[in-house]
Amino acid sequence: MAHNIGMDKDTIERLRTRTSQHFLDSIAVKQEAEKILPEAVAYGVLAMVECLRDGGKIMACGNGGSAADAQHFAAELIGRFERERQELAAIALTTDTSILTAVGNDYSYDEIFSKQVRGLGKKGDILIGISTSGNSKNVIKAIEAAKKMGIKIIALTGNGGGKIGSLLDKDDIHLCAPSTRTARIQETHLVLLHALCDGVDHLLLD
Repeated sequence: MAHNIGMDKDTIERLRTRTSQHFLDSIAVKQEAEKILPEAVAYGVLAMVECLRDGGKIMACGNGGSAADAQHFAAELIGRFERERQELAAIALTTDTSILTAVGNDYSYDEIFSKQVRGLGKKGDILIGISTSGNSKNVIKAIEAAKKMGIKIIALTGNGGGKIGSLLDKDDIHLCAPSTRTARIQETHLVLLHALCDGVDHLLLD
């Protein structure tokens, strides 16, 4: 079978080179992010700890790979990141298929997160909105709903921030991955989410 798909030495070398380039490109984006984003992450950690200590919760949303990141993040707060600790109040707005399909069918896919924010959120909570493009309509509507309710925003974007970047003000936290490539943005978002988890654990446990 290997011969049928051209797995000769030249093919292996091309694929090896392409794979190496993925590592190099990912490293370069993360190195650039390290120069510009750690302070904003620190403010995000402080906001999350204050929210949790005051009895608030952290909601997260996104589409596709960003939906997976939202769920990953909530799981690490409810469960654990690297150390045992108390459960932390977090919910991914991407997981209830009955809500998502009902709202998408009866209203609009653009409303699937904003309606949950209005129904579940309260002043003092935090919404983490994840969008590699910065232009996801349902994340934008969720952010708009949250801001009207006094819910703080931590936005993870790329591509210069897109429309989401223009919605944010000095009270919000913008973590914009310095790339235009979806894969590189998503990889950087995962590091940022892990840094947020680690910071929360550090302040709560150390």
